[in-house]
Amino acid sequence: MRLKLSVTLPVDQFFHKIEQRPALAVTISILWLLLINWIAFGWNLGNVGLVDETEPLFAEASRQMLVTGDWITPFFNGETRFDKPALIYWCQAIAYSIMGVNEWAARIPSALAATAVTALAFYAVQWHFAKKDELEQVANPTRRYLTAAVASALMALNPEMIVWGRIGVSDMLLTGCIASALLCFFLGYAQKSSSSPFPNKWYLACYVLIAGAILTKGPVGIVLPGLIMIAFAVYLGKFWELWREMRPILGMGIVFAISAPWYVLVTWRNGWNFINAFFGYHNIERFTEVVNGHSAPWYFYFLVVLLGFAPYSVYIPAAVARLKFWQRSHWLNQERSQQLGLFACFWFFGVFGFFSIAVTKLPSYLLPLMPATAILVALFWSDLFPNPQIPNSLKSFNISSWINVAFLSTLAVGLFNLSKLVGTDPAAPELYELIEKSGFTNLGGIIWLVAAIMIAALILSYHLRSIIFINLIGFVAFLSVVLMPTLFVMDQQRQLPLRELSAIAVQEKQPNEELVMVGFKKPTVTFYTQHNVNYLKFSQQALDYIQNQANAKIRPQSVLLLTEQKKLLEMNLPPDNYKNIATKGAYNLIRIPFKNSKKEKLDIS
Repeated sequence: MRLKLSVTLPVDQFFHKIEQRPALAVTISILWLLLINWIAFGWNLGNVGLVDETEPLFAEASRQMLVTGDWITPFFNGETRFDKPALIYWCQAIAYSIMGVNEWAARIPSALAATAVTALAFYAVQWHFAKKDELEQVANPTRRYLTAAVASALMALNPEMIVWGRIGVSDMLLTGCIASALLCFFLGYAQKSSSSPFPNKWYLACYVLIAGAILTKGPVGIVLPGLIMIAFAVYLGKFWELWREMRPILGMGIVFAISAPWYVLVTWRNGWNFINAFFGYHNIERFTEVVNGHSAPWYFYFLVVLLGFAPYSVYIPAAVARLKFWQRSHWLNQERSQQLGLFACFWFFGVFGFFSIAVTKLPSYLLPLMPATAILVALFWSDLFPNPQIPNSLKSFNISSWINVAFLSTLAVGLFNLSKLVGTDPAAPELYELIEKSGFTNLGGIIWLVAAIMIAALILSYHLRSIIFINLIGFVAFLSVVLMPTLFVMDQQRQLPLRELSAIAVQEKQPNEELVMVGFKKPTVTFYTQHNVNYLKFSQQALDYIQNQANAKIRPQSVLLLTEQKKLLEMNLPPDNYKNIATKGAYNLIRIPFKNSKKEKLDIS
């Protein structure tokens, strides 16, 4: 079979040479993936302290698991923690055993999960276009590799993936498992199974990853990908065909053989406490009721997608419209390998619809749709690669590009006026003033304004292909010179004082002396002190607790109090009744000694 070649530009010549040398193609692909994932997830990953409140809950529970050797029941601060299943704790505990107990180890599971799904998406997209070239009897390595590169870059270099890929919580691990499972499903579907009694290797990998998702976050790990795969199969009229190919009974056996043992053991050990907390509160109630005040209006997830996938989110409507997924007859006539866009569309709307129905709403819930979004937009942009002059979707691309210009201009204006749009942070009153004085917001506004002007010029001059890369380069520049330095400023203002006071508390803590936190709950203190902390919400509650301790028959000599300065003033403690050990930021660490004589009463009135 002879393939028609189209080599018109230096970039096309470059990719054509790569195509002739497979080892070089693999090497450049790996280097590209390492570069974008290092920028997105590896750069300064552990150089910023843990962020309150959720991240240290996971980090400390994993540390406790490593210290106690109890790999079944997670604990935090002396209490069971049944919010999430065990896989994230296992991963972090293993990382601790290799790298030590630190921020790098707490976050490396999230970073690796994000990197893995990005790499798998790169492979899936380039494989899709390799099959497309075979069907069209052409050799178009430019389209094949550039689209795969763009898809992986969009997947890694967006706010939602970067935020959760750099935080030591379970959300990115769940996304890694679900997204990888769906990609494996498509690759298995596209390659079609033989008459073997076993599913092909991609289907088997899909089942293993679903088991991982169940061990990461529970029933959603099988329900969500299952609904997407079933909807896709039913739409194409291939449900029973896929049933025979996937061998789902055998597959469910694999899933439950991997995931069920931990659920059995933790239930056997903790009984109804685990069942009510995990299945009742953290699954059923989160879906049917508002939990922890996390409610939001109906349009909330539209804003999450718009900002979480910025600046590329403006291309999503055109990317979806390009597919014409409503033309079912068209898709029925397509080869399986050419249905990647349709599958990504089901993936996107499946995740979006599922969590829109759920009553509790959080930005992280939409994280599993980000890989599908990146694939959709990359496929839309792929129309520019075979012919950079006039693609069929020129009109929709022009409209979307002008919206891109307007969106970036709006971001620029918002950054120039950020101080007027945000309030104050009680934990760091000087934070936003410092950010403004540093000039980071103005620099960010300039970056996006320049990007908007460049894109407008490219539209007018019909150099459409470069618009893709202006968005990516603009985002990398914004991440490098604005977001990363701002992150360090935020850490110094919000989290560093707590880390410093935690270190002082460890040095000052006397035998059997209790550490009490009054007025706020910052789990980072538990992680960095590696001691249990007694959290008391109200000042009066703290005063009553101190008085009860002072009147106890068996009492310690003193108690350490960590509190905000305003709470310390509310407590109105006489100066002679406490010793100020240290003040950092908005926080005070004090010691309240108890009187030696049992007849003496501590004056806290």
